[in-house]
Amino acid sequence: MSQGNNLYPQELTLTFGEVSINLDVPEGVWNPTPHGIHLGNMILDLEFKSDDVLELGSGCGNHTILIAQKKPKKLTVTEINRPILDNTRHNLKKNQIDLPVEYVVADWTHINKGPFDVLITNPPFAKSGKRYYRYFIDTLINDAHKLVKSGGRLIFIQSSMADKNRSISLMNEWGMKVRIVGETKGPFRDYYFEDKLFMENIEKFPGAYEKKGDQFIETLTVFEAVIP
Repeated sequence: MSQGNNLYPQELTLTFGEVSINLDVPEGVWNPTPHGIHLGNMILDLEFKSDDVLELGSGCGNHTILIAQKKPKKLTVTEINRPILDNTRHNLKKNQIDLPVEYVVADWTHINKGPFDVLITNPPFAKSGKRYYRYFIDTLINDAHKLVKSGGRLIFIQSSMADKNRSISLMNEWGMKVRIVGETKGPFRDYYFEDKLFMENIEKFPGAYEKKGDQFIETLTVFEAVIP
């Protein structure tokens, strides 16, 4: 079991408001994190009816299930490899989702489909596998106009450690109309402290985290940006 990497197998039940979902997560598929839980809670407050929705990085399908329950016109989901998409498909079936879903193997924003009404995602950050930790956030914002229709929405979550103001500034440069859907606070995960370079990186700008006694606290923000 590799809890530090969050890739261990488990069966779990997650509750979002009054909605409960059951998930089977095999080894090698990322388990839901506080990022995923908060984005899931915010999905309950968002509308997708009649929308053509793209979810980048479906993982175990926790967000996919919640989006599908909102009855979008169409739902397309991506992952970096087929076995993870197969796990998404399995969990949608487990939760009795009957909405037709298109499953596409794709590397992040490199998908030859669209444009869509909505793009929603939880970009990798602390475990991005990149020396430049904001790689997936920046490419998401910079490529959004290729994947989302004019007037459509980009919805994503990020930590305060990824520099919220930098994301807002970049979206403003693209002419997007940005709003914060919701924020929550929580303690650092153990694997943050295990990555020395990551801990050094977040010291480069103010407001990356709060400290209460010996506890380090991050803020998680869900953005909704309208594409011009």
